[in-house]
Order: sequence, then C-alpha cells, then structure tokens
Amino acid sequence: MDAPAAPLHVRWLGRVRYREALSLQEALFKFGTANHLLMLEHRHVFTHGPRANLHTNVLVAPESVDAELVPVNRGGDVTYHGPGQLVGYPIVSLPPKYPGIAGPPDSVAHVCNVEQLIIDSLAELGLTNTGRLPEYPGVWVDPTGPNPRKICAIGVRVSRGRTMHGFGLNISTDMRYLREYIVPCGIADRPVTSLAEEGIDVSMARVVDVVARLGAARWGSVAGAERQDVAWYERPEDLSAFSRGEGPGRAVRLATDHGVATDPNLSRSEATPVRLVGRLAKAGVTDAVRFSTRKPEWLRPKVRHGSDVLSLKRTVRDLGLVTVCEEAGCPNLSECWADGTATFMVLGERCTRACGFCLVDTDKPLAPLPDEIERVAAAIEQMNLAHAVLTMVARDDLEDGGMAHVAACVRAIRKRRPLTRVETLISDAKGDPASLTLIFQAAPDVLNHNVETVPRLQRAVRPSAGYARSLGVLAAAKMAGLVVKSGLIVGMGETIEEVDGVLIDLASIGVDIVTIGQYLRPTSNHLPVHRWVEPGEFERWKVLGEAHGIGHVEASPLTRSSYHARQSADAVDPVSSIVSIG
Repeated sequence: MDAPAAPLHVRWLGRVRYREALSLQEALFKFGTANHLLMLEHRHVFTHGPRANLHTNVLVAPESVDAELVPVNRGGDVTYHGPGQLVGYPIVSLPPKYPGIAGPPDSVAHVCNVEQLIIDSLAELGLTNTGRLPEYPGVWVDPTGPNPRKICAIGVRVSRGRTMHGFGLNISTDMRYLREYIVPCGIADRPVTSLAEEGIDVSMARVVDVVARLGAARWGSVAGAERQDVAWYERPEDLSAFSRGEGPGRAVRLATDHGVATDPNLSRSEATPVRLVGRLAKAGVTDAVRFSTRKPEWLRPKVRHGSDVLSLKRTVRDLGLVTVCEEAGCPNLSECWADGTATFMVLGERCTRACGFCLVDTDKPLAPLPDEIERVAAAIEQMNLAHAVLTMVARDDLEDGGMAHVAACVRAIRKRRPLTRVETLISDAKGDPASLTLIFQAAPDVLNHNVETVPRLQRAVRPSAGYARSLGVLAAAKMAGLVVKSGLIVGMGETIEEVDGVLIDLASIGVDIVTIGQYLRPTSNHLPVHRWVEPGEFERWKVLGEAHGIGHVEASPLTRSSYHARQSADAVDPVSSIVSIG
C-alpha cells in the first residue's frame, strides 16, 4: 500500500465529554479529507451500538455511577470509556480493497490495522504477550493461554472510504466500570484487564507518545505526523481576580519562580499577574513584548468618524444598547458601521469566565433584561443594517447558557427586518447539545464560535474553555446545516506551524469562514503580547486556509471576529447576499 501524500494530524485533546468528541468525529468523517488521529480521555460513559443488548449487558443505572449512556453508530455491544483509558479515533481515508479498482475499502483490514497498532505499542511499553482472539475483535493479553483477558476494545465504522470510532486502551482505568457495571462488549465469559493490573506502570503521556509515533507510520506520509497537544497539567485555578486586576500577584515574579525571563525594573503598571506568567511558562512561552513598547506602524489605524457613524452612535445610546465595536475600542468601527455592519453584545456586560486576553467584566452577572430582545431588533431596524452580528458574554449561570435569549434575538430581528443577515458569535454553552440546539434551530445566517488560539495555549488563554469542545460546537453547527465561522488571535506564543494545523482542523470539520488577527493586550493584567506578527504571515494563512477548503479567510493584523463580516458571508453564500442587502 502506498503511503498517503499528507501527514497524519495527531491531536491529544485531554479529557473530553463523549458527545463533544462524537460531534467532532462526525464532522471530520463527513467533511474532511485529511487523516486525523484524535487521542483523549473521556468522562465516565457507556456507549453501545444499535444491536446492543442493554437489558442484559448494562448492570446498573448509569447515572448512579456518574456515567452517561450514549448510542452510537458503530459495531459492537456496550463498552466503557473513562479516566485512565486512552481512547483513540483514527479518522482516515482508506484505499480501495483492490488496488487500481474502484470499490469499497477493506474494513476488516482496517480493524486488523488498529489492533496491530495497539499490539505493537504495548510491546514497546513492555507488555509483549498480547494478540488477537479469532472470535472477538480487540487486543488480548495471553490470547493463547488459559486466561485470555481483554486490554483494548475496538469498534469502528467505515463508509464511503472514511473511518471513525476506534479503540479504548485500559492504562489505569477504574475496572469496576468494566466488571461490575456492564458486560463489556457483551462478552460475559472473558475478563478484562489494564496495563496497571498487568504490572506496567506507565503514564498516559508515555502511551500517547508511542501510539502517536506508530500511528503516524501507519496512516501518515513519509514525513510522519503533525502533532498538537492541549496542556497536560490538570484543571487550572480560576483567573477571574487576575483578569480584573484584583488580588495578589500583580507584579511579575522573577525567573526563579516560573522560569520566565522578565525585567525586574518594570513598573507596577507594566507588570503581568503571576498566574498568567506561570501558565504561559507551562505552555512554553517565556518571553514577551513590554507593555509600553510602541506598536508597529501596521497596528496603528487611522480612525475617522463621519456624521453617519456619529448618528448611529446616538441611536445605540438612545436605545440603551452595548456594541462590542465601542466597548472593545475596535479600530474598524467606522469602516464597518459605514458599510452597514455592527456587532451587538447581548445578555449583559458581565461574563462568567475569565479569559486571559479579554477585557469584559467578570463580576457576577445580572439577570438578562427581557426587553433587550426588542431593543436590539429596533436598533438594527433604525440603523438600516445589512448585516448584524450578535455576540454574547458567557453565561454559565444560566441553564441553557443564554442560547434561548440569543435565539429570540435572531427571530425578533427577522420579524422587524427580514432582509438583514444575522450572524451570531456564541459561547460554547458548556458543550450541552440541548442548549446548542436552541440557537441552531433559530438558524442564524452565520454561526460563529471562536477557537481563539492553538491547542497548546488553550488553558493559558481561556482556562474555562477547551479546544475539543470548541471544535465540537463548530462541528455540531455544521452538521445542523449552518454556515459556520471561527477565529483566532495570534501573537500570544503560538508557532506558525501550530496555526497551520488549526486551519487544517477547521477546514476538516467544514468551517466556512475563519478570521485571524493580532492580539492586542488590553491592560497589564492580561496576557502579554509574545510578538508582533508581520502582515505577510497573515496573507500566507489566508492562502493556506483557502487552499485547504475554507471558503473565506479574513486575515490581517487588525482583523477581529466581525471585521468584514458582511463581505466574508457574501464570499461563501452569495445567494443570501443578494436578498440581504437593503
């Protein structure tokens, strides 16, 4: 078999809820052409194929053991995923079963390939007596001996030459979930085991490294793999006090504390909170641009407010509304408002999260104002907007994350001004499918959710969110038939190659529009700027992203999520643009 022309894109995603990973898988499976290997842990979950015997093989109520029960479209009976188990999902394109002849791939060979990957990985980790049992898929310890025991379950789906689902390898799994709570894979007369029970003391990181390398040899090009990992450290402490500039740690702690090169002569107004410095150091970012450093010429826009823009400002003020354009001091306000585009922030001005780059207030939020929905719609009608963007603070205090409120705003705008195209920039709603469905059913013309940064920096940049969750939100929106948009801010310590990889991920789940702009530090209590990104790099990312299949990439130093929103939507949905201009 010839090696693929492109590398395998390996992603260590950390601990991810099963449904979020499933949405991501489904989009990669349906829309992608690149080969991916997703590796992660799940929270406690039992999954089952359509022919599973739940009455016999699920022995407890899942909620009684803090687990979900999720049906999936794969072969096999009931199985378990949870902490201490490495789950791997190879989403790859398979060649036809017979080379040179058009036809379906060899799905049996794919299962054997996954099994062999695990057998080879276990051998390298020190467990050599593993293999197959002819009557059962998976990998078994001592398969020809008197007591064969399963260490890795395997279940895959193959359709139209693409694969999804994969394997669950027990490393230090809580084996009660496999012995007392279910009959794993419906096999009652064969025991299960783990690396820990077989006397192999090995970390998850070590197992991931081995599987990633050997997986790249099977599904990647000669060059191997392009790999990105989310941070390996555990759930971080809350950043809210430090985002607001409160509490201890305002001054920069020196290199002896965090291994960070800092200037001891910085004033307090230029100091970075200790926790931000520590987080960045853990992610490998150890230098920064001084807060007082003059920005390059390309980051100093010339803002001119004409009479039309000032009139719109009065309309917004008279209706008691908040626009992100004004709140964030966006340098593109005049250009966008003159073009008939504006961005309104709904659900208040206080966010329940504390991202390291964001200036939004993180005090306890107030209840949503019921009249806000009509006030926003009235403003858009009075402003005669062709394209309106609704963004929101994260509202984790609300059961649905605020999605019903945003959906109601979309409907109110359409009732008052049906020709206005409506774009929503939403939070992740904690990945809750029911909450996300509320906004999907409102069918905004564009559904935007930002990944913000590369996997390695996620927990330093936005500790209450996650890369896999954001990809899952975007994937679910795409599967719902929406035009989907996402964005990144750069200059916080990511590498060029990491941004390249994120563009591949976004293209592979069918994202239609991507924005990329330079991070500008709001205050000294926020993440420092690592570097000023040259304009030519943005131009390169635009070309690269669109070559990967993203419909439109808006990339420049001053690009923000809503910059050229109307033109970006026109580029991917020209039919809608014809009827939206009013």
